[in-house]
Parts: sequence; structure tokens; C-alpha cells
Amino acid sequence: MPLQLSLATPVHLLVLIGGGEFSFGETREVDRMLLAKMPADRRTIAFLPTASGSAEYAVHLGKYFHELDPTVSVVNVPVYRGRDSRRQKNLDAIAGAGMVYLGGGVTNALLETVRESATEIALRQAAAGGAVIAAIGAAASCFGTHARDMRGSGALAGMGWLDRTIVETGFDPQNDLTLRRLMSLPEVEIGLGIPPKTALAIDASGAVEITGDGKIATFRKP
Repeated sequence: MPLQLSLATPVHLLVLIGGGEFSFGETREVDRMLLAKMPADRRTIAFLPTASGSAEYAVHLGKYFHELDPTVSVVNVPVYRGRDSRRQKNLDAIAGAGMVYLGGGVTNALLETVRESATEIALRQAAAGGAVIAAIGAAASCFGTHARDMRGSGALAGMGWLDRTIVETGFDPQNDLTLRRLMSLPEVEIGLGIPPKTALAIDASGAVEITGDGKIATFRKP
């Protein structure tokens, strides 16, 4: 039976990537799909380095995407701390992009800075307006109702784009303890485990398409 998710915010396409090194070609299949799904008249990718805090990440990713598609350019949107999430220049960069790409790093850093901020509002508006929203690793985990606390042992409130759903990236089916712990939260009904080099693409209806090498694990409460 095809996987169908309930979206709590309207999207054109939300792509959650389990992880992988683009510099080694591990996400190339996913990345080509992302580029193909971008609007033809908006070939700019807005990159958010919030989860890692690294501006160099955007430089290397920009070179990589430009090699895959010379019509594409990548701009770094410097949202590193709370005040950055309110700057109009950053909000405008998100609004004008054909794709917003949230880089990996630490869930805590992304959620503390972006969750319920002007930047998240801009992300939601971009998602509803036809932009592709892509996130990898820890950033992808933040789109569920909760995410793993990477600086502790508990759970953090996520951005909640996926209704009653949690996401665990870098998933290893031989070690599903973290996903099961998140599934124990009363608000959660569905758990998704996304392994590296694999992506879950969710369209406006909540229908899901899997791209990449791995298999998605789905847990449901009775």
C-alpha cells in the first residue's frame, strides 16, 4: 500500500534526505531529481546553513549543483542565530528561490533559531508558492512534530510540517531505538526512518515517492 502522509502545512514538494556526502556522489540521484523539480523560471537555490553554522558548506554545495546544472546558482542565506531569522534580506532570498535547501548539522541549532520564526514563515510561504523545500540529515528530522535532541537524550518540539509524524534520518534498521523512543510520544502516530543516500519526496497531496539507494522504514501505532 503506497505511503500517504498528512501535511500540516501546504507544500509543492518537500524532500527529506536521510544523509550522504554530495562531494562523494552519494546523493547525486536525489540531487538531480531536486533540480528537475525546480520551477523553470526560478533557478536559484537558497541555502540555509543554520544546522551546521558553516558558510563554506554553501560554497561547496553551490559548485556541485552548478556542475550538475549550469543554469542554477546557490546563495547562502546567513541565518545563524535568532536575529538573523528576522532580517528582511534573508526572508527575501527565501521568497525568491526556486528551491530552499537546509543543510545538515545539529537539530538543536536549527530548531532554536528557525522554529516559529519569521524565517519559518518565509519557508512555509515558499513551500506553498511552488518552491522545492529540501533538507538533509538533522535538518530533515526537524520537519516532524518532534526531533531527537542531539545534545541530550530527550525530544525537541519540531516544526510540525508533517502531522503526527516523526522523522529519523541516517536510519539503521539494526538500531531503531531512537525512532522507537520518539514513537512513544503520545502525539506521534507515524515514524519514518530514512537511511543515508535515500530521500522521501512528499507532494501537495501527501503522496510519497522514494529516491535513492535505500528503503524507508515506516512505523505506525495500532
